[in-house]
Amino acid sequence: MINKIIPVFFCLLSASSSRAQDSALLVGKKIITLSEVVVNNKLNVPAFIDRIKNDTTFYKAFRNLRILNYVSINDIRMLNKEGNSQASLNSKIKQIRNSGCRRMEVLEEQSTGDFYTPDNQYNYYTAQMYASLFFTKGFVCGEDNIVAGETFNTAGKSGLEKHKEQLKILFFNPGKKINGIPFISNKTSIYDDDMAEVYDMSVDMDEYNKTNCYIFKQKVKKGKENKVVVDEMTTWFDDKTFEVVARNYSLSYDAGVYDFKVQMEVQMTHAGIYLVPALIRYTGNWKAIFKKRERGVFTATLFDFR
Repeated sequence: MINKIIPVFFCLLSASSSRAQDSALLVGKKIITLSEVVVNNKLNVPAFIDRIKNDTTFYKAFRNLRILNYVSINDIRMLNKEGNSQASLNSKIKQIRNSGCRRMEVLEEQSTGDFYTPDNQYNYYTAQMYASLFFTKGFVCGEDNIVAGETFNTAGKSGLEKHKEQLKILFFNPGKKINGIPFISNKTSIYDDDMAEVYDMSVDMDEYNKTNCYIFKQKVKKGKENKVVVDEMTTWFDDKTFEVVARNYSLSYDAGVYDFKVQMEVQMTHAGIYLVPALIRYTGNWKAIFKKRERGVFTATLFDFR
């Protein structure tokens, strides 16, 4: 019996010792748990948190798509309540940029179900939003990839254009305050001290896609779910350049008149000197007033950047 107990005791002791080597640091009102490797690496944590709050590399990676040639494979599926596909679009699209303008050429496309209306419009709001972010109609000219001074603004916008702007904030700048969405505007500023008590935060280090990364994780505390929109977010930052290498995040809220539950995953790569998204995954279930519930899954794979 003693022979069986001793190994278990040492395993528990080892685990306890490992946990004890983690360190907690107060940054503003935020308590951040640091792994031993982060402590040993002497990361300037307050400066790192400021970098996270003010990061532009994630958004700029998407802006870089405006000035590059690339190919994308798009898989969009609309699901019924049982989780089965009721409509879908599979396409392969090539973006061509020339003389300061860009356009998209459809190389392959196949749709099923009622993805399109009889007059060839998108039959689903999710598809409309996807298309507005990742598809181009005709020629688009005069764009650049500059993000300095660029801000998202819902002022003067309504309908789809306003929702697109709100979605961009959630998608490209999670953690920023979003005006104009009832009940949740003050629940999205996840890095502010006012939200510190509702999140567990940690910094670790590991390798992601052969890149050494600092990993910042923020997860809502149990019982505090109704106070937040961003339930969990994990971001991998290149430990040398602090560029975003990847990000996973889960968003949800139920306001009665509308509700949503969304999960997103973005993986980055480099096209020469440019950081660009290589993979985007989305799973969403949402219901807005006066609109039918939509359950959608999409994956965008981008490659052949030039």
